[in-house]
Amino acid sequence: DKYFEKMSYLKEKYSDKIDLRIGVELGLQPHIAEHLKKISQKYPFDFIIGSSHVVDKCDPYYPSFFEGREEQTAYREYFECVLQNLKSYTNFDSLGHLDYVVRYGPTKNENYAWTQYREILDAILRILIKNEIALEVNTGGYKYGLGEPNPCADILKRYKELGGKLLTIGSDAHYSRDIGSGFDIAYDMLKSCNFKYYNIFRKRKPEFIQL
Repeated sequence: DKYFEKMSYLKEKYSDKIDLRIGVELGLQPHIAEHLKKISQKYPFDFIIGSSHVVDKCDPYYPSFFEGREEQTAYREYFECVLQNLKSYTNFDSLGHLDYVVRYGPTKNENYAWTQYREILDAILRILIKNEIALEVNTGGYKYGLGEPNPCADILKRYKELGGKLLTIGSDAHYSRDIGSGFDIAYDMLKSCNFKYYNIFRKRKPEFIQL
């Protein structure tokens, strides 16, 4: 309540200077689906991003997630978790950093190809398209040395091939200095994938902006 009240105050105070929109990131997990629903319905957000961070009570951010298992197995478990989350809850506007797990793998994306998990990723993308949920292009992947955003360009191409049209761009900025970082690279990459537009949201409705 305090967060939303503060943001609403700032939105009104600076309305003549900046178009401030209010959003929230929901950490997707099946057992809290009802709680997430209440949050999304309680406040008039402009934008809700849904992200998967936790697999069997462990975040891939921590090295312990990869201990005692092959990297490919760990990646598969993460993608299976994303799919399960989407089967449980879809009341959000964009799916955050789809291949987030790759940032933290022992070899990152050195041995990673989306086709290794094609059946799961296709199922994920089809759910997004069916429910008109955008796919986030998260430029944090550049910061983590992947040379690509999350998800990678090949997944974005597959999304387009399946009929996906809604894209949001986020920098995963935990510090002000990182806001918008990598956007220029992402724009060029999206154009090379033949995307024409990206989206921003107002009152949870997508607006199309030409690349």
